[in-house]
Amino acid sequence: MRTLAIGDVHSGLRALEQLLVHADVDPKDHLIFLGDYVDGWSTAVETIDFLIDLKKTHNCTFIRGNHDELCREWLLTQKENPQWLAHGGTATKSSYMNAEREEWDSHLIFYSELRNHYLDDAHRLFVHAGYTNLKGIEFEYFEQLFYWDRTLWELANAVDPNLKTEDKNFPKRLTHYSEIFIGHTPISKNGLATPQRGANVWNLDTGAAFKGCLTMMDVDTKEFWQSDPVHTLYPGERGRN
Repeated sequence: MRTLAIGDVHSGLRALEQLLVHADVDPKDHLIFLGDYVDGWSTAVETIDFLIDLKKTHNCTFIRGNHDELCREWLLTQKENPQWLAHGGTATKSSYMNAEREEWDSHLIFYSELRNHYLDDAHRLFVHAGYTNLKGIEFEYFEQLFYWDRTLWELANAVDPNLKTEDKNFPKRLTHYSEIFIGHTPISKNGLATPQRGANVWNLDTGAAFKGCLTMMDVDTKEFWQSDPVHTLYPGERGRN
């Protein structure tokens, strides 16, 4: 059994379907999705339907992303957030307006059951964005930071690569976990990118909402697979470009 982490999908269902084939995913593999399932390409409803069905046949863990929470808020209230609409929400809204209300209800259950983080037996943390408390996730004051924070990746990139976790100057915030896997902050918006590591943090957001690919990584071996550039799978669409 492999543990496979998947970066931000952003409604790129066609890219996700490619990855499952490229990586020869088995139902026994543990699929950990790092959040942001919607907001980008036109197949938002189809993406969530696919994930709901995938969980019936595969071992899946779904982490909450900020875009998932924004979409959930709109589904619940119908209040339009201009920032959400400008950053992928318009395509998601259009997708849902063509869906049956029964789908809305099943998707609201999906969004409500998303996890803010997941910690595995190897003490590897999976979270969409990050956390700020120096003592770790159990002590975080504001749960929204799990899917909105950007300082964790900024911190990881600033760490001297020669430092080890046991060194006194290694950031205390990062010492609680053997490795941390995140999405949220695209490594590139303008072209192809591969997963990047800073300190003990891996970023798997390779810009699927923009001009990049969707990425899946075996967290043990660090082998990874990528879709075609997602925008090529949705000709005529802008995504978040």
